[in-house]
Formats: sequence, C-alpha cells, structure tokens
Amino acid sequence: MFSRVKSRVSPTGQPRRRVAQSASAVLLSLAVVGGLLSSCSSGEGAESSTSTTEKSAQSSTSAVAAESQTLRILVSNDDGYAAPGIDAVVRALAALPDTEVVVAAPAENQSGTAGKTSEGELQVSEVTTASGYPATSVQGYPADAVNWALDGGIGELPALVVTGVNAGQNLGSVGNTLSGTIGAARAAAAKNIPALASSTAISDAVDYDLAASYVVTWVQAHRQDLLEGKLTGKELVLQNLNVPVCTTGSLRAQVEVPMSASGEGAIADQDCTSTLQDPADDITAFNNGFVTLSEVTVQAPA
Repeated sequence: MFSRVKSRVSPTGQPRRRVAQSASAVLLSLAVVGGLLSSCSSGEGAESSTSTTEKSAQSSTSAVAAESQTLRILVSNDDGYAAPGIDAVVRALAALPDTEVVVAAPAENQSGTAGKTSEGELQVSEVTTASGYPATSVQGYPADAVNWALDGGIGELPALVVTGVNAGQNLGSVGNTLSGTIGAARAAAAKNIPALASSTAISDAVDYDLAASYVVTWVQAHRQDLLEGKLTGKELVLQNLNVPVCTTGSLRAQVEVPMSASGEGAIADQDCTSTLQDPADDITAFNNGFVTLSEVTVQAPA
C-alpha cells in the first residue's frame, strides 16, 4: 500500500515537480517489467517457488480434510445397553460435530467379568439406549460385545472404542483384574483399536453427564491423532478414566497416575475437600477428589 503525500514541498523547501511520462515511455517500462517477469517465471527459482506453494496448498488441504473427517466411535460397557452411564456418554459423543457413534453392549449387566468371552455364535438384537439411541445388544460378556462389533458386526471399523461410563470406580488391582469395563477396552486394544475405559463412583449422587463430559474432553484432545491413525501399533493408546463424586467440596484437577498394584482403598468414599498434592497412584488420587487417567496394559495381569 502506498502512503498518501501530505505536502507538495520537497525537504529542501523547493516545490515538487510533477514529471509527466509520455505514452511511449510508459509502454516501454511495461515491456521491460513484463520481460523480467517472464524470465523469472521460466527459471528454476520460479519452479521452486511454485513447487513450494503447491506443497503448502496440498498440506493445508490435507489438514482441512482431516479436520472435517467423520470420527467413528464404538461405545460399549459392562452394565448393559440400558444403563444410564452408557446412555450419557453416547448422548455426549453423538453431540460432537463430524462424529458417528455406534453402540454394541451386553444385553444384561455383566459387571466383574473382566475379559471373559463366550464360545459359539453370539445372539444379538436391535435395541435402544435409555434415551432411544439405536444400539445392538449382545448376549454375552463385555468383551464379547466389542469382539462381535469389531469382527464385522458393525461393518466399518471405528477409530476409537469407549467403554462406560461404568457405575462404580475401576481402580488399582481390583479394576485391573475384575472390571468388565476395562476388559471390553482391552478387547479393542487387542485388535489394535485405541480404547478408553470410563467409570464414576458408586454413589447416590452420581452425575453421569458430568463423567461423560470428561470422556468428551479426552476425545476432543485426541481427535486429530485418532483420525490420522497415530494411536495404534507401537503408539497404541489404552487408558482408564475415573471421575469421583463429590458430596462436599468439588472435583479437583485431572491427573495422569499409574494404576495401583494394590486393591486397598479401591472402593471408598472420596474427599473432595482434600488438599493432598502429587498423589502416587489412581486410588490415592481418586479418593482425594482427583479425576484420574491411567495407562492400562493390553494383557491383563495374571
């Protein structure tokens, strides 16, 4: 952009002179400039510039395309398809833009069945969740429901499997060895599908929608990597999320902590007024009001 001339007087105090160019002079100047531009465009520098521009455009297009891709999520649980926890997480995930949610869950409550599976053909039927979202019920264990879905039951494979929200925390060695919520997530990870197990506390004051909001936050944070398939193979993600229930105080921060090798305190009330800092494991953190996120091994501990 050119700045506007505010004075018609030169720095020396002499009046500025307007120089009039003849039509031929103007044409000559344009011809020279045109020749220079033509020369540059045919050179290697121009080719390099064009190549760089094209690569940048392609990169931008790819990024936009990835952002607009539909994220396909399979949701399951161990409480059964009619449970309020799975309904809350399905509603929350389905409300996300460019997100497709498919539901396959046990026909009945299968809590505490870990990674058990059934032999023979599984009986399935079309049902709906508590709020009316389409789902498939599977007569079997939580891992059966996930295996059925991933072995062709739902057609196209999902980019992520979410299990829960479970009614009751899944912490430490108790959750690691007995939880059907974690068992179902492990079934997905065994097939190289990233998975998130989610649970909240055993409480009359439980808020499944609140717990589901933490699942949504996790999905949004990992969405791009999930779409690009980065959380598979050696980088496979299998995590366990637990959201306390606070009857006094309020939820504290979300912390990433290891699952305790012990089961002591795995089923206890949460003190959300606690001022404890730097909890060592999931049980300690959860019982002191923290939302916990822990890595889970694909193979269950012996």
